[in-house]
Amino acid sequence: MNAPMSRRQFFRICAAGMGSSSAVGLGLAPGAALAEVRAYKLARTTETRGTCPYCSVSCGVIMYSRGDKAKNIKTRIIHIEGDPDHPVNRGTLCPKGAALLDMVHSPNRLLHPEVREAGSKEWKRISWDEAYDRVAKLMKADRDANFIESNDKGVTVNRWNTTALLASSAASNESGYLTVKMARALGMVALDTQARI
Repeated sequence: MNAPMSRRQFFRICAAGMGSSSAVGLGLAPGAALAEVRAYKLARTTETRGTCPYCSVSCGVIMYSRGDKAKNIKTRIIHIEGDPDHPVNRGTLCPKGAALLDMVHSPNRLLHPEVREAGSKEWKRISWDEAYDRVAKLMKADRDANFIESNDKGVTVNRWNTTALLASSAASNESGYLTVKMARALGMVALDTQARI
């Protein structure tokens, strides 16, 4: 013989019946919802591998952009995720790395070099060629004015003490090696990498 139904069981059965009948009445039939085929979000996107710009860990990221690269069509990054094949992060990202898409599309993101002349309060936009030329001229002027060929005892030292170099932590060993070689050849003494900061 079956045990009598408790009040709690009765309310559970009634609630389940009302919920399912209401969902069907509102057009939320699970069969139709499950049968719907949605387009894959990353279909027809271009996959580009990169490095997270935030800290010195240098996590690998995969950026997905949409756009057919036609003449007047601008591609737009629509999704960024951790690179599972990258040896540093193996697909994981910290909260800042996971929010890279917001940084990429930020209206405050600086996209072009700017300069503020001495005494001016305004920043003006310059081209990349102008920026490279300006950096090269300023470095040469500083090196010419402050280069030390020999110390007090007459020993050749070839030092340039007034300029420092901060190497990128996202660079490979090879490019880091070449960066240090270039800086040492110029006589720079103060060298560091962003990975130590």
